[in-house]
Amino acid sequence: MAVGNSFSELSNQIHSGKLSVESLVLSCLSNIKKNAHLNAFVEVYDTEAILCAKEVDSKIKAGNAGKLAGMVIGLKDVLCHKGHGLQAGSKILSNFKSLFNGTVVQRLLDEDAVIIGRQNCDEFAMGSSNENSAFGVVRNAQNPDCVPGGSSGGSAVAVQADMCLISIGSDTGGSVRQPSAFCGTIGLKPTYSRISRYGLIAYASSFDCVGIIGRNIDDIGLVLEVVAGKDEFDSTVSQKAVENYSQLNTWNEKVKIGYLKQSVESEAILPEIRQSTIALIEKLKSEGHTLEAIDLPFIDYVLPAYYILTTAEASSNLSRYDGVKYGYRSPNATDLESMYKKTRSEGFGKEVKKRIMLGTFVLSASYYDAYYTKAQKIRRLIQDSTKKLMQDYSFILMPTTPDVAFKLGEKTSDPLAMYLADIFTVHANLAGIPAISIPNGKAKNGMPIGIQVMSELFGEKKILEFSKYILSLN
Repeated sequence: MAVGNSFSELSNQIHSGKLSVESLVLSCLSNIKKNAHLNAFVEVYDTEAILCAKEVDSKIKAGNAGKLAGMVIGLKDVLCHKGHGLQAGSKILSNFKSLFNGTVVQRLLDEDAVIIGRQNCDEFAMGSSNENSAFGVVRNAQNPDCVPGGSSGGSAVAVQADMCLISIGSDTGGSVRQPSAFCGTIGLKPTYSRISRYGLIAYASSFDCVGIIGRNIDDIGLVLEVVAGKDEFDSTVSQKAVENYSQLNTWNEKVKIGYLKQSVESEAILPEIRQSTIALIEKLKSEGHTLEAIDLPFIDYVLPAYYILTTAEASSNLSRYDGVKYGYRSPNATDLESMYKKTRSEGFGKEVKKRIMLGTFVLSASYYDAYYTKAQKIRRLIQDSTKKLMQDYSFILMPTTPDVAFKLGEKTSDPLAMYLADIFTVHANLAGIPAISIPNGKAKNGMPIGIQVMSELFGEKKILEFSKYILSLN
C-alpha cells in the first residue's frame, strides 16, 4: 500500500473494503519509525492513532463517517491539541500540555481525521532551515545532510517521507512554502484571515497563517474546505463564505500572468532554478497564456519591512513566556527579577532571543517612528500596489526560493544569507494574498525545486485549479 497516493484513491479503497484506516495508520507509523533519523516528529500518538483509526473504520461501516475519514494528519508543534504536548520547539514550554483544541484541530477531528503526532519546527516558527529547534535539527528525506527548510520543516518532511498524508503548518513569511520547495511537496498559504488562528501559538499575529502541506492538490483543497471559515473565537477571521475547494474544475482558461523579472535575470538565483522557471514560462506561453515580466512593487523594502514588523510583534507576543504562569521556570532564580531574566535567558534559543531584542529595539521610544512606523507605511504601499497589480494579472509567478536545500550548518553563521532564503515568500505575507509552492523539477544534485503562484485576495480556488493545471503540464 502506497501512503503517497491521493486521499481520494485511499478513501475509495477504504470505503470499498480493500483497505482499512487502521492499516493505513500502521503504515504511516512504520514509516515514522523507519525515518526516525530525520527527526520530523517530536511526539507520535501511536496508540491513540490506532484506537482512533478503529473508531473511524466503525463509522465508515455504519455509514456516518466525516469528510476526512481515514486522512492521517500531522500537526506542527504550534497548534493546540487538547491534552497533548505543545512546545513550539522551545525549552520555555517544557512539559506544557494544551488545555483546549484550536479551531483547525477541532474541525479536523470533527470530520474524522486521524492525528498521528506533532511535528518538529524552528523555535516559535522563527527560522528558514529547521535548525533552531530545542528538539534538534530536522533532516531532508531526499538528502539527510541537507536542511528541509523552515519553519515547518518537520511538517514538510513528514509528507515527503510518507509519514502522513497532510501536515498542518504555519506560514508567517514562507514557513509552509519554503520547506515545501526544499522537500518537493505542495504548500499552500491561504489569504490572511481565511483560516482561524485560534489555537495557533503566535509569532507575528498580523502575518501568521495556518497553512497546509500535502502531495496532492485535491487533498489540500479538501482540508482547506474543512478548516476555513468564520470562527467566533477569532475576531480577525474573515466572514466570507467558504468556497467548495474540494470540487476543483479543470483549468481551460487562457490568462495573463506576471512573472518576476529578477527571477529570470538575477545571477544570485541558482542557475537550475532560473532555467526551470524559464522552461515553465515558455511552456505556459506555448499553451496560449500571456506572460509578462514585472517588477514587484517596493521589492527592495520587502525583507526589511517584514523583519522589522515581525520582530516587533514577536517581542510583544513572547513577553507572556516569563516562568510565572506555565512552562519552564529557571531553578537558579533568587528573586522575582532574576526569575524573569534567567527563565527567558535559559528557556529561549539564540534565534528567538535575537528577534525579541531586535523587536524591542524597533519598538523603543527613540526608534519607533524611524523603523516601526515606516515599515507599516511600506506594508500598506505593498498591499495597495499588489492589489492594483492583481487587477492586471490573474497570477504572479516566481521561484519559491533562490536556492535549493542547502547543507546543515551551511548558513547558521550568516544570518543575512539565511534571511535571504525568504526573499520570494515574504511578499505574500506582507500583502495578505494567497500563495502556493508546487514542485518544478530538480537541480543537478537531485534536490527539489519549487515554483510559487500568487493570486488575488481569497483566490484560493483559482490558485488550486491553476496549480493543478501546471502540474499536469510536467
